[in-house]
Amino acid sequence: MEVTNGLSEKARNDLLLVEKAKNGSELAFANLMSRYRDSIYFMLLKMVNNPSDAEDLTIEAFGKAFRNLESFTPEFAFSTWLFKIATNNCIDFIRKKQSSPSPIDQWHDDIDNLTINIQSDLPDPEESLINDQKIAVLRGIVNQLKPRYRTLIELRYYKEYSYEEISSELKLPIGTVKAQLYRAKSLLYNIFVKTGNR
Repeated sequence: MEVTNGLSEKARNDLLLVEKAKNGSELAFANLMSRYRDSIYFMLLKMVNNPSDAEDLTIEAFGKAFRNLESFTPEFAFSTWLFKIATNNCIDFIRKKQSSPSPIDQWHDDIDNLTINIQSDLPDPEESLINDQKIAVLRGIVNQLKPRYRTLIELRYYKEYSYEEISSELKLPIGTVKAQLYRAKSLLYNIFVKTGNR
């Protein structure tokens, strides 16, 4: 695979990391993410003008890129390919926001808002029962994750830790925390769909 002629040194380094990531290296995955995270984030922030949306879209763009790594060809720099994915994903997000949210976005929002819904002022007995059932289902699904992913979900959504607090607690770089948290959420969603709880 000697298509590295004409690529800059940075692009060649990216290519090595991409190959490692294709073979399942989480460290390579995290390195690529930390290398481009800020520039992707600021580009998306200009497009959506909302820090929270830009943060979510950044993680989503990396998720899409890493799910489709096999389709990446080294005739272009990885950064070019990644920025294109992030831009297209953002344009889709803006279009969807004007119509209706997609099921996975809605489900991620449901997880994010679950604690708020549970803590609403004096819910009636039926609401309490529904919330209890939701929590039981969610905990059951979370318990099916590998321990490291389960810990991330519990820290982020049950204990409401920030990325920085999780990074400190688990002694992991923030890029790794975000990358693994994205994987954990994707795994959760897949289990959720398979068990018919969507």
